[in-house]
Amino acid sequence: MIELLQEYWKPFLYNDGYHITGLAMTLWLLSASLFFGFLMAVPLSIARVSSNLFVRWPVQFYTYLFRGTPLYIQLLICYTGIYSLAAVRSQPLLDAFFRDALNCTILAFALNTCAYTTEIFAGAIRNMNHGEVEAAKAFGLRGWKLYTYIIMPSALRRSLPNYSNEVILMLHSTTVAFTATVPDILKVARDANSATFLTFQSFGIAAAIYLAITFSLVGLFRLAERRWLSFLGPAH
Repeated sequence: MIELLQEYWKPFLYNDGYHITGLAMTLWLLSASLFFGFLMAVPLSIARVSSNLFVRWPVQFYTYLFRGTPLYIQLLICYTGIYSLAAVRSQPLLDAFFRDALNCTILAFALNTCAYTTEIFAGAIRNMNHGEVEAAKAFGLRGWKLYTYIIMPSALRRSLPNYSNEVILMLHSTTVAFTATVPDILKVARDANSATFLTFQSFGIAAAIYLAITFSLVGLFRLAERRWLSFLGPAH
């Protein structure tokens, strides 16, 4: 174990001498996919609860598609499937984007987490206290102002417990990134195992790193819930 740590502690944490690897790469995948997924989920969640069928149904189909298929398959389609299309390779920008494994991985992760996050936020919007909305309307808030100042802030706060689960699941889902040759924590563990045959030690280190990240995320969300959900009662 000591020899393994001496040789692979840098790749496990941040760099193999050539590229960003290990913990740093996993955190980058997680933060980038969550950032883009969150940005897309906010307007999509509003569309998801729309009374207009032509607005709601496309979003419903998107969430059904990405929640109903494995992330592993979605990653393979983004990484190898899309680039196999001649129409994609003929466009310089698309060719450059889909030729990069990291771009494809972040795209697949962002689309996947966006689908789940959209449903989480949409559920929180549906469960809004009707009195809050009526009170806001009484003060003259309508349309985008109603969503900007009343509905979405309240929905996002109430979504924290469910969204924290999605963040942790997304962290665990980053382990499929090695399929696209992205050197995350699991990829480094697999390389260390192949080179040293210390299977238990290699994957044990990876598991310990994931566990530490998970505990940190749980702690951060507990603090956030204590700050923004204290009005719901002592249970929070």
